[in-house]
Amino acid sequence: MHSINFHPAVTEWFQANFAAASLVQMEAWPAIQAGQHTLIAAPTGSGKTLAAFLAAIDQLVQEGLKFPLPDETRVLYVSPLKALSNDIHKNLELPLNGIRDALLENGCHDVPIRAMVRTGDTPQSQRASMKRNPPHILVTTPESLFILLSSDSGREMLSTVRTVIVDEIHAIAGNKRGAHLTLSLERLEQLCPRSPVRIGISATQKPIEEMAGFLSGNHADNEKRHCTIIDTGYKRERDLAIEMTGSPMEAVMANEAWDEIYQRLEELINTHRTTLIFVNTRRLSERAAAALAEKLGDTAVTSHHGSLAKEHRLDAEKRLKSGELRALVATASLELGIDIGDIDLVCQIGSPRSIATFLQRAGRAGHQLEGIPKARLFPQSRDDLVECVALLDAIRRDELDRIIQPQHPLDVLSQQIIAEVGSREWQEKELYQVVKSAWSYRHLKYDQFLQVVKMLADGFHTRRGRRSAYLHRDGVNGVLRARRGARLTALTNGGAIPDHFDYDVILQPEGLYVGSVNEDFAFESMPGDIFQLGNISYIMLKIEQGRVFVQDAQGLPPTIPFWVGEAPGRTDELSFAVSRLRRTLDKKLDVSQQNAVDYLLNDLQTGELAASQLVEYMAASKAALGVIPSQLDIVFERFFDETGDMHFVIHAPFGSRVNRAWGLALRKRFCRRFNFELQAAANEDSLVLSLGPTHSFPLQEPASYLKSDSVEHILVQALLDAPMFPTRWRWVTNISLAVPRFRGGKRVPAPFQRNNAEDLVAVIFPDQLACFENIQGEREVPDHPLVNQVLDDCLHELMDIDGLKKVLEDIEHKRINIITRDVTTPSPMAQEIINARPYAFLDDAPAEERRTLAIQQRRHLDPQTAADIGRLDPAAIDRVKQEAWPQPRNADELHDSLVIMGFIAEQEIKQNELASWMDYLGELQQAKRATRLQGGDQQVLWVAAERLQAMLKICPHKKPAPVIEALPSTEAETFEMALIEISRSRLEGLGPVTCQQLATPPGLTESVVMQALLALEQEGFIIQGNFSPRQTQTEWCERGLLARIHRYTLKQLRNEIEPVSASVFMRFLFNWQGLDEPAEGIPALERVMLQLEGCSLPAASWEEDILPARLQPFFPSQLDELCSSGKLTWMRLRAPATKENKRKNPAIKTTPVSFIARQHLQYWCQSESVVPGNLSSAADKVLTVLHQWGASFFDELQQQTGLLKTQLEIALGELVAWGLINSDHVQGLRALIRPQKNQHRNRKRVSLSTPLAAGGRWSRIRPLAPLKNNMELVEHIATTLLSRYGVVFRKLLERESGLPSWRDLLYACRRMEARGEIRGGRFVQGFAGEHFALPEAVSLLRTARKKQGDSQLITISAADPLNLTGIITPGLRIASQSAHRILYRDGKPVATNQSGQIQIDDCIAVEDHWQIKNLLTRKYHPTAMHKAHNGRLL
Repeated sequence: MHSINFHPAVTEWFQANFAAASLVQMEAWPAIQAGQHTLIAAPTGSGKTLAAFLAAIDQLVQEGLKFPLPDETRVLYVSPLKALSNDIHKNLELPLNGIRDALLENGCHDVPIRAMVRTGDTPQSQRASMKRNPPHILVTTPESLFILLSSDSGREMLSTVRTVIVDEIHAIAGNKRGAHLTLSLERLEQLCPRSPVRIGISATQKPIEEMAGFLSGNHADNEKRHCTIIDTGYKRERDLAIEMTGSPMEAVMANEAWDEIYQRLEELINTHRTTLIFVNTRRLSERAAAALAEKLGDTAVTSHHGSLAKEHRLDAEKRLKSGELRALVATASLELGIDIGDIDLVCQIGSPRSIATFLQRAGRAGHQLEGIPKARLFPQSRDDLVECVALLDAIRRDELDRIIQPQHPLDVLSQQIIAEVGSREWQEKELYQVVKSAWSYRHLKYDQFLQVVKMLADGFHTRRGRRSAYLHRDGVNGVLRARRGARLTALTNGGAIPDHFDYDVILQPEGLYVGSVNEDFAFESMPGDIFQLGNISYIMLKIEQGRVFVQDAQGLPPTIPFWVGEAPGRTDELSFAVSRLRRTLDKKLDVSQQNAVDYLLNDLQTGELAASQLVEYMAASKAALGVIPSQLDIVFERFFDETGDMHFVIHAPFGSRVNRAWGLALRKRFCRRFNFELQAAANEDSLVLSLGPTHSFPLQEPASYLKSDSVEHILVQALLDAPMFPTRWRWVTNISLAVPRFRGGKRVPAPFQRNNAEDLVAVIFPDQLACFENIQGEREVPDHPLVNQVLDDCLHELMDIDGLKKVLEDIEHKRINIITRDVTTPSPMAQEIINARPYAFLDDAPAEERRTLAIQQRRHLDPQTAADIGRLDPAAIDRVKQEAWPQPRNADELHDSLVIMGFIAEQEIKQNELASWMDYLGELQQAKRATRLQGGDQQVLWVAAERLQAMLKICPHKKPAPVIEALPSTEAETFEMALIEISRSRLEGLGPVTCQQLATPPGLTESVVMQALLALEQEGFIIQGNFSPRQTQTEWCERGLLARIHRYTLKQLRNEIEPVSASVFMRFLFNWQGLDEPAEGIPALERVMLQLEGCSLPAASWEEDILPARLQPFFPSQLDELCSSGKLTWMRLRAPATKENKRKNPAIKTTPVSFIARQHLQYWCQSESVVPGNLSSAADKVLTVLHQWGASFFDELQQQTGLLKTQLEIALGELVAWGLINSDHVQGLRALIRPQKNQHRNRKRVSLSTPLAAGGRWSRIRPLAPLKNNMELVEHIATTLLSRYGVVFRKLLERESGLPSWRDLLYACRRMEARGEIRGGRFVQGFAGEHFALPEAVSLLRTARKKQGDSQLITISAADPLNLTGIITPGLRIASQSAHRILYRDGKPVATNQSGQIQIDDCIAVEDHWQIKNLLTRKYHPTAMHKAHNGRLL
């Protein structure tokens, strides 16, 4: 420290907290103090971050002692993770506060140094505070740095930066985020008057010279380009080992093996203070955290990954650091240099696929100068075990992965150009030099740069229109300016992290949604692949954007390798280590198996269990294949399955990026050779091609199918057919801002982003979406920046074309041996591929919440509504015309309008705007960027220099005034081409127009213009029709404008079909079930009973409340008539739950009873009720008699059982209460639940109130013949529910009991919808999930919504199935008791009567309370006509 020129207070603080400076600190501080760019490479826990920060803090301290520190940002710290940013900010407080204390102790004045964090999680209040008082040290992420560089306040804050620290530089250098950051650093360089010193930090960097260039840039000035490298290596003492379970390793991790892993993790956690557990997927992190929480308690374990909320992540980090958490299960979100306290142990479940990743993760334990990292690896399969052993071997050899940096990604360049030009005006060539200064763009050619600039200035494709352009490009003077909204789009859509969407899995032929898979998994798969979703295996039929069509695989095992969506493929260095281990074991096995075991135990220090299982696996593979496959010995294996299909396996441990490219290209060659679409799949060690039973070829032959000099062309054609292309296309269009992810402050929904990306590819790359029959030969790939970038991403990021070329070249030159093996059964290594790890990518959300329904509802419209939607709203047409017409605010925007529209006729300009337009035109004429064309007629046309050539071609009779130079244009090669392009441009700005309206301004004939219109129609660019109501001639409209007109029209019409409110839905239900207009007669009663079939309600409420509310007058004799005629029966559907040895009381008024149509009994009585063991002796006697003698009358039962009349009545009541018996007539039930005195009292009024003996025959309830499948039963119940409610959704059924699961009902409804029997959509507001409705219910719903509230009053019993208070309507739920009553006004509950306690809503006037009480206490009477009360309360 004494040799370092630090202020004494800084030195004093450091010596008080650390025994001595580390080697990396002693070497780094002089270079940083000298103002040199510095790259620091040292092991984790060696003090790298403090080495960078302390020198910068010392500079601030020394400056602050001379002069008061200005409110300026001097130090910029950039970290790849938000969590790392928060951690650094916290750790800065210690040195900053400690140094301030040391200053005061040394008699110096205070130097307050502010440090703040600016990430996507930073609250708006803190952001505003930064604007007012910029921090001296700003901690941020690459994405937030981009935003700051693109906003005025952010640029002002960053203009004073003198030091930039880039932490964990390895984490971003190998992807587009790194390229994005290099451009941001060069933009910062241009912004700052004084070039900031750049400091890079990482523990794992290779090659370090390239990483230094990544940091310092590619400047022509040697001083700016020079970077001092401080490399103390990454070697340190480590405690690393493999943990094995007691169960033998297989291809699939068995449940018992998982249990053993969790048990072992529990033991390790209990023997260490804090444990950090890394997994490769977010799904596994949640599953492992839940399993460990069951063993250790919820407060001891939690998960940490990027999908969790900021508050959860920060809380987890805080609790782990304080020691409250015993263990934390994390993904890559915690692998970087975050200080999360003293971690004793790191556990890694499954291979991390990278040497550097494991070193970073292991370095979280012992994260201090003298600490020893301690980590344990838990392999998940036999191949995983090989990889884990090879990983530890590579670490012992001090090997490291090479970081492969992407070369000048054009989508990132597009985004950064938009942002930078949005901040200031630029000369093209000057901006190109700035871009080339970024290391990632040092090989960018000027032609490539210019191609991107033209794309951003002209729009992403001419036929799409120049609406998507972001820049004004002055082609005459080479100046770039931003268009309106360009900066805002860049600010809200910045960054190079792609969005990942899920693919819906659709089961065919039913068309049912069965779940979802990760997007990565979907585009890695091919038709014919078998995968597992939940516990069912499916075979892929077709993969479309956003959807995977499958059919049931009938239990066949999965046949495709697992794709870990959040983990990259294995690195080349680790693949080499795997190959090296395999070759070594191959040689050892030539001696003996024990020789191989000894090598693993002694040389690699592998445990006995791991060594024995690994050698056993390798020995079995060698016996089957003759050699253990490696990168020098590739094995071709072929075998047939039970059905006669051939499978061809290539064992090649080159990693999935090479194997994926090889498999895709080889599949294309096989398809061309055999004219058969086969399936191919690849993993880290092998690739598989599944062939048909008729394919025959020498096994050695496929080695010559591909050549190193032509494989790239074949692979490009192959990947165009693979699902990876549309996904990567969307990512590239997102990053380039061709398809923004956010618009108007809201995220654009995933289907809309996919549609926009597909629309764009249709015009840029027509062959990609063209009908295959119309393509002669191969697809023609256009030379377009976005297409080139997608292909580059697929070839070099997703796959490794260069690695594949090297493999094929080595095969051609015999440097790689090809060994062929025809086997009768798959080898052990082939079984690893065929029976790979778990394949499921299920979302935890319920399946019913996963489908978007807005469009689906519009598919099923009645004819009148469909006709209304077919008419365009004149107001919508006028609005679109006004929006499309230019509204320039300066000369640049007028120039842009002239380029977009081809020309503007002076007569088209509104008189009140003509003066300002003329001023703008004058500026353009003076700059020779635009002119006026006149002559031949009265029309004067304004034309930009870019379109002048084309206009002179079609209007040779007009002369420019003043004369300007027309810029060269390919559209002016022929008259026909010029007319087509000018017509295209005019249609972009005019909306619906006739041919005559287009022909008049340029002075052309209609027949000539018609030819151009027909050509544009053939392209699909425009559509003809009669759009304007008052226009009789045929009109032509650009497709995008017409779509907007339809959208605006539908916005008006959508009110007619949008979901109804809860109160309107209740009004509909009252009407649907006839409570507002009660019916009368036996047919009406039969309809009501079918509607309420299977509804379990208190027995007494049926005749006292439910039926009188729907039928007036209602007579119990009518119900008896339906039952005696055999149409209806009653029963208790579900036996009650009661304690053992507790006898059940006889049936009473509240006993739940259902009525079932006899023809539907098979759907409701599928299983026989279990006879409880605590039946009374009398009930047991009755049940025995009924079993022996069948249905019996009351008197017959009394004779057979010898029971007294009262004993028999009690026994029958008990059996009814258990749901074991019923009778032919309702009188039997009526006599059981009503006291005898009431029967005598009512005998004169109701003639059928007879004694119990008049109840007809009593019989045992028995199940009918079982249905062939459960689907029929579920569909019947779904139909019954739809009949009951008209509309069905999950929340509505909460009061129903004994139903199938909502999932089963949902599938049944979807099948019925597919047959056209019902309609799907969302019909009631505020209720998520899928809704289904009968067609007639949809029309009635619409009528109910249109109908104005008429103060309709309806009173129902709380036992009524329409008691949906607290479910559909707001308020507390009312218990389902007949004594409780609810009064609704216009579908809203306004008063209740609960056991005599009447509560009336405040909205009811006091003078109306008496009538409310009257309605709530009034009882139904058979002869009373209680119609719903309409109008004001009287």
